[in-house]
Amino acid sequence: MFDNATVGALTVPNRFAMAPMSRARAAADGTPTALMSNYYAQRAGAGLIIAEGTHPTAAGRLGPWVPGLHQDAHRLGWSRVADAVHTAGGRIFVQLMHSGRLAHPAFLPHGLHPVGPSPVAARTDIYTEAGREPAVRPQVLSGNEIRDIVEDFAHAAVRAMAAGLDGVEIHAANGYLLHQFLAENANLRTDDWGGSVPGRIRLTVEVVRAVAAAIGAHRVGLRISPANRFGDLIEQDPEDTYTTLVHELAQEQDQLAYLHLVESGDAGLDDVIQAGWTGGLVVTPTLARPGDPAKLKAAQAWLDRGADMIAFGRGFLANPDFVDRVRHGAPLNPPSPHGTYGGDHHGYTDYPTLEQAPAAHT
Repeated sequence: MFDNATVGALTVPNRFAMAPMSRARAAADGTPTALMSNYYAQRAGAGLIIAEGTHPTAAGRLGPWVPGLHQDAHRLGWSRVADAVHTAGGRIFVQLMHSGRLAHPAFLPHGLHPVGPSPVAARTDIYTEAGREPAVRPQVLSGNEIRDIVEDFAHAAVRAMAAGLDGVEIHAANGYLLHQFLAENANLRTDDWGGSVPGRIRLTVEVVRAVAAAIGAHRVGLRISPANRFGDLIEQDPEDTYTTLVHELAQEQDQLAYLHLVESGDAGLDDVIQAGWTGGLVVTPTLARPGDPAKLKAAQAWLDRGADMIAFGRGFLANPDFVDRVRHGAPLNPPSPHGTYGGDHHGYTDYPTLEQAPAAHT
């Protein structure tokens, strides 16, 4: 876990990746704040930070106070984040994510409405400033609108590079737009963007290729979560879907920075996907708590099987020095019940390091 690794264009000092976690601390217009710069700089000890889901277009916004990358102000905000992380000795990708049908009119600007592959609402609630609201039926994207979204991802990636970030992760997981196109119960289309497995994977493939062409494949990661039912998605045959996706990207595999695989809970499925992927691999194990020996054992098992990095979320949330705590076998800060999503510095940048709270590990 503490060895160097190569991830795309980067050499990282350890195998710990900070997983992307939405924390809702951006300005109302989606511009990253000074508080965010401090938060990510505190966690620069990670081999690689993968910053939170960031919308490449206004219609792809996930919720209030979530960052974007489709305006010059957003680029300037992310530039300050990148500078802070680099000054602290870290490396940072940003995750590009379109929420699709998991957006809500309550927080979309300019009268925009959530969009999706088909007019099927997710059977879930959406977080808004007024509280949780039922998801609404999305407007169906036309072929031209889908092509526009592909370009939106590419343009956001160019802004990320202009901001000085080290790369981008394309979010095709966890129930959001690209994942919605992959799943049969959300994508009922019969045109070139649905129907068959090649049709359903097309949007993800085209986004990956467009972004790689725009900024260089070595600065691009792709996140997938096979068989994950977040956002009311059901994949009838995830093995067929994801082996086809991996095969379709065969020419790009060795050039891309990494594939970010969220464990499916089905070891056989994960093994089949890994067997078809020859490039860099980041894995998010889903078992146990972040500092639990079982979690660390699972992480080491993935490294032994060829993974390059292991992504941790909750461990970094409450422990800016998570890597050092694991290195020394020190106890972890418990997450605060307040401030996980939205608010000020409380539950965000006020977690102590071992040096700041030496009594915590005596």
